[in-house]
Amino acid sequence: MTNPLTGIKKIPAVGALAERQMGGFLALSALVGVGVGVGAAVLVVSLEAVSHLMEGLLVVEDEDGLFTLQRAWIFLTVPIGLLAAWWIAKRFAPEVAGDGVPAATEALMVRGGHIRGRVAPLKVLATSLTVGSGGSAGREGPIVQIGAAIGSWLSRRFNMGEDQVRSLVAAGAGAGIGASFNAPIAGMLFALEVILVSFAPRHMSAIVIASVTAAITSQTLVGEELALSAGAYDLNSFSELIPYTGLTIVVVAVGFFFLKLLDLVEGFAHTRAARLSWIRPVGAGLIVAGLIYVEPAVFGTGQRVTNSLLLDEQVAAITGIGGELWWVLILLALAKAVATSFTIGSGASGGAFMPSLFMGAAVGAGFARLVGEFWTGSTPLDTGAFAVVGMAAMFAVVGRAPLTAILIVFEVTGARDYGLILPLMLTATVGTFLAERFMKDSVYTMALKRKGIRLTRTAEVDILDTVTVGSVMVEPPFVAAPGLLVDDAEAQLRRTRAHGVPVLEDGELVGIVTVSDLRRTSEAEFVGDVMTRRPVTVTPDTPVSTALERMAALGVGRLPVVDDHNPKVLVGFFRREEAVHAYHEALTTTTDHHLHRLRLAQRTQPGAGYYDFRIPVGSIADSKRVREVAWPEGSTLVSVRRGRDVLVPSGSTTLQPEDVVTAFGTATSRQRMIDRLNAGADEPTAEIQLPDDLGEDTAEVE
Repeated sequence: MTNPLTGIKKIPAVGALAERQMGGFLALSALVGVGVGVGAAVLVVSLEAVSHLMEGLLVVEDEDGLFTLQRAWIFLTVPIGLLAAWWIAKRFAPEVAGDGVPAATEALMVRGGHIRGRVAPLKVLATSLTVGSGGSAGREGPIVQIGAAIGSWLSRRFNMGEDQVRSLVAAGAGAGIGASFNAPIAGMLFALEVILVSFAPRHMSAIVIASVTAAITSQTLVGEELALSAGAYDLNSFSELIPYTGLTIVVVAVGFFFLKLLDLVEGFAHTRAARLSWIRPVGAGLIVAGLIYVEPAVFGTGQRVTNSLLLDEQVAAITGIGGELWWVLILLALAKAVATSFTIGSGASGGAFMPSLFMGAAVGAGFARLVGEFWTGSTPLDTGAFAVVGMAAMFAVVGRAPLTAILIVFEVTGARDYGLILPLMLTATVGTFLAERFMKDSVYTMALKRKGIRLTRTAEVDILDTVTVGSVMVEPPFVAAPGLLVDDAEAQLRRTRAHGVPVLEDGELVGIVTVSDLRRTSEAEFVGDVMTRRPVTVTPDTPVSTALERMAALGVGRLPVVDDHNPKVLVGFFRREEAVHAYHEALTTTTDHHLHRLRLAQRTQPGAGYYDFRIPVGSIADSKRVREVAWPEGSTLVSVRRGRDVLVPSGSTTLQPEDVVTAFGTATSRQRMIDRLNAGADEPTAEIQLPDDLGEDTAEVE
């Protein structure tokens, strides 16, 4: 059925169908949350099992009935744990190595949210071995990747579109934080701020539902205790904001040290020699073990020590070397930074989330004890409060997620009031600002940058946000004047099959007249008597999505397009029909972006590089055009050398025997290329060879 006013064909029951689809999508989001909650519980139980086994080796009862730590075993257990986790990643899934958050983000940005199903169980196993054996890392980064893998697997099983896959992958990642910390709101913000780098509303519903469901599931399975807890702290006076500002500078310095060291360690670890050698995890394990031997507080996630700092407890017994001294706590934070860098850089599996909270709490407590000796305020500085604020500031610096850092304090620590909201906002914002000046990349984007992937930190837009009104606007069928007779205007609208036109007087826009305006009254004689004066307008730079929102709110089907600098100068006309053209233009742009992502994915595949081959006589490519040949997936033709001539191939380029073709592709696609060309050839001569000016190392994209 066609609407007589707009001419747009209506499809029955589309709204009901959309509602059913949305209901199914939200139900699937809840299912993702349940799966992530179960995955988080499995990870927690696995970590506890390995840790319990470790305690049997490390903690013994002496003659006096006291428990002592047998630290020498650390030099055996930590390297073995890191080596085992490294082998799992190397043998079964390279993406299992490391933090987990960069891998989840890469899957979203490059592979459309596709993550292999095997990642989730392998990540649980590798993380349990890494952290349970004593490696200095957290479980939060891994559970983010586990949740993203669960979201990806379920969305593909239910044949979701790419945008829905992205939503569910991000929902699974955020649900991982919600399940791990019992913090669904922080999990939601983490997914939006770190994983998606977008606050697009269409993703929020899935993320919220998955985060809440995951938190409920994990609480049911492993208990309702918060990962961390803090006392009831408050800002005693505004003058305390001065030392909090000083704390921010110290946090930025320690965070910068951690990021630079981790970048150096991971940079070396990703060289060809280090990546393939077992010496890498063993050497890193021995370094971490040495730090644990000197200071047991850097063992594992450090959650117990962080809790003690947040509660302002006496930590001397935990550190073992006089924890009440401010410089001891600063050294403790630096030691944690070193241990975490080598643990993550070893190729094992562990996150930087909890270690960054540990470092921030230690720096905050140490700074408060140092400044407290000279503080002349009416009330003494609260060490626990500075630990809480330092924790949030450090994650803002390391993760570049100030909103998550601020909110996570309230959820993760169970804070019941907003007494520290001002110092939290101050330190997180200033810390992020300063960190951006010294080091552009966060702990999560460094790994992506190493692969040539750069995230654009702008809000994700709707598909029609990418097209402006100016690119699709048209000229009005005719322009009316206020003095035009109503009967004449109605006749012209019928003749041009238009439903509305602008009204100009002396070259300036004064109104708009529609068919409904002309039919509203039978007594009016001129257009000026029935037109809509001062109509809502748009400019050529207005996004189409914004124009459609205005039209929907007003219930109209067309808007005048006016000059950016003079709203009385008409430059075009935007109708609902133009929205269709805008959609197709945006869809074309989106397709181009998708192809770019596919090319980027190909370029970042392990082992991808340039290689040469010859066209054999009688092969499938002999005397064929490029577009007629079934080239293997994963390879891209770059050039064709024919004698002394070099051709840039196109679909119409005809290949000849003995042409030397340079291609870019993965190791697998190389072999498929040779097999296809040699099959049926008179003589199999399509042998792989690297370009003369490229060695083995340069042919591979790191």
